[in-house]
Amino acid sequence: MESKKKNDAIKRENESEKPLMRNNFIAMAVAGALIVLGFVLMLGGSTTETEFNPDIFSTRRIVIGPALAFIGFVAMAVAIVLKPRSKQNK
Repeated sequence: MESKKKNDAIKRENESEKPLMRNNFIAMAVAGALIVLGFVLMLGGSTTETEFNPDIFSTRRIVIGPALAFIGFVAMAVAIVLKPRSKQNK
């Protein structure tokens, strides 16, 4: 009798009750990859006291990398807020 009460207390969530679905997690993974790629593109050598490295002003490091990371952060917010399609069409 005690196990029946326990089973009644543990209720499985329906697909419609889950806050995030499979599509949300896929979109979040893509957004995370964009963020990591943006930070990787910003990596590189630096200027030291004895030697100037003009690569610190390259387009890849000051435009493309930060833009990709920013797009990744925006895509992450969209992926979290994204609602799954309703299954009424099926």
